[in-house]
Amino acid sequence: MTPTAPDAADDWDGIGQRIMRDADALALYTETAPLITRTYLTAQHRAAAMQLAQWMLEAGMTVRGDAVGNVIGRYEGLTPGAPALATGSHYDSVRNGGKYDGNLGILLPIACVDAWNRAGRRFAHAIEVIGFAEEEGVRFKATLLGSRAAAGTFDSAALDNLDQDGVTMREAIDAAALGFSSADVARAAYAREALLAFVEVHIEQGPLLLNENLPLGVVTAISGATRFAIDIEGQAGHAGTVPMALRRDAAAAAAEMTLAVESRCRQADGLVGTVGQLQVPDGAANVVPGRAMLTIDVRAGDDAVRQAAVADLLQAVEAIAARRGVSAHVRKTHEADRVACAPWLQQQMRQALAAVNLPLRELPSGAGHDAMAMAAVTDVAMLFVRCGNGGISHHPAETMSAEDAAQAARVFSLFVERFTAKA
Repeated sequence: MTPTAPDAADDWDGIGQRIMRDADALALYTETAPLITRTYLTAQHRAAAMQLAQWMLEAGMTVRGDAVGNVIGRYEGLTPGAPALATGSHYDSVRNGGKYDGNLGILLPIACVDAWNRAGRRFAHAIEVIGFAEEEGVRFKATLLGSRAAAGTFDSAALDNLDQDGVTMREAIDAAALGFSSADVARAAYAREALLAFVEVHIEQGPLLLNENLPLGVVTAISGATRFAIDIEGQAGHAGTVPMALRRDAAAAAAEMTLAVESRCRQADGLVGTVGQLQVPDGAANVVPGRAMLTIDVRAGDDAVRQAAVADLLQAVEAIAARRGVSAHVRKTHEADRVACAPWLQQQMRQALAAVNLPLRELPSGAGHDAMAMAAVTDVAMLFVRCGNGGISHHPAETMSAEDAAQAARVFSLFVERFTAKA
């Protein structure tokens, strides 16, 4: 490592404020202004990628892309071609989401690299900042696309997924002028020996740190998750003429299934279940619904607990459908096992917290993150940053402070500067 500049970054408050300004600027790339919606390979999504690439270049990195739209900035080590400590997060968003989900984990390391570059600092290892193109799964109903491609676990069957306009992912990639085609996705994968580890900085997306008045937390594990989409077919009929006993009401079946999710997922600590979408296509106030659709999302820190709940819920869906005389077509849309953060990386993150006299708070992540996918190719760690507004996320009210951004940047910088590769 080159000689240390005084406190490496000179101005942590300035770095925190820069991160917040960059988040404001990135929020302008949206499909639903003034709200934030940035879905995979739209014009706004591609413009955001170009902005990230520009900031990476200005920070002293070389920049490359890949066939799924990931943006990768490399800050070379003292030895050219050295393995990299990778970091990053996603730059797509949910519909009408927040400014910091995903974006923080890209903007913060760019700001830190810029400070190192200005101070003339290089390390024994390279640093790669990855802006993952897609994590949320909004457009093509397949999550973690960017990080799965980087990890070499991308499911090529997802290329045939359709968006709401009938465009396949394959067609969208081929039309996006990425410099690659959909046939090149496998080339996006990192070789295992090219990476030393992956660390992701992310807002907590929950209230624990806020309620305990703590700015940062070290993540121990990321909960596993299973998701289903269920299409229910009943029999439409006139609301005034079909007797209650003869109805095959698809919406009523969906409602009962929703309550079954709530009831079953209250039965174990750390288990949560959510019906995030509940729709009645072609519904009218005076028509017995003939069709309905719902999604089920089940998560737990213990895979066995999650799997038992999923099995019970699938039985409940079948029983409810049979009793109500409707059919229920169940499609699994996501499956991810629990991912533990590497103990050796957690220890180095704890040491970075201690070095700036911040209290240690360890906590699991109930939300999924790109680190889950990257665990297939390297060891992973996560640093959580406190949310404001009760911990709300995936919502326009999502917020954090410049002070917490500065604290996170300082801890992340120490982690990188003192990083010791696994023997």
